Amino acid sequence: METTPVSADARTFILFNVAGTTYAAPSRQVRHIEMIDEITPVPNAAAHIEGVVFSRGQVVPVVNLRVRFGFERAERDIRSRLLVVEAGGRTVGLLADEAREFVTIPEAAVHPPNASLSGVSGNYIEGIATLADRIVLLLDVQDVIGVAPPAAA
Repeated sequence: METTPVSADARTFILFNVAGTTYAAPSRQVRHIEMIDEITPVPNAAAHIEGVVFSRGQVVPVVNLRVRFGFERAERDIRSRLLVVEAGGRTVGLLADEAREFVTIPEAAVHPPNASLSGVSGNYIEGIATLADRIVLLLDVQDVIGVAPPAAA
């Protein structure tokens, strides 16, 4: 497999789908991707917390991205994936409909989200990229998993 060199004005991402939309998480924050066996429900958890899983020797909370983004829950299937991410010292699993691509996105392809989207998407979206004929929403992983960004000094 041939790899494309990453230039200083490009970043690498893992692409995944939720409710028919393609999202991107920075590859530096994705620890691994796995199929989902069993998710153990947790009493009194927030609606978007699906439960916990045991992944690579660690108990990891699972965020259902469909629910987090305001969509209906869907049955998991053979394509469903758990993206185990790390941000702000927390490790969390993101439940996605599917995840299978690793891409390099040039900075020139990334545009800031329109101000009118902020109410709809919360602050989950840090940018919108155009890749060939598709639109990819760049995810702010820290915001999705509820980690406050570090305070400015």
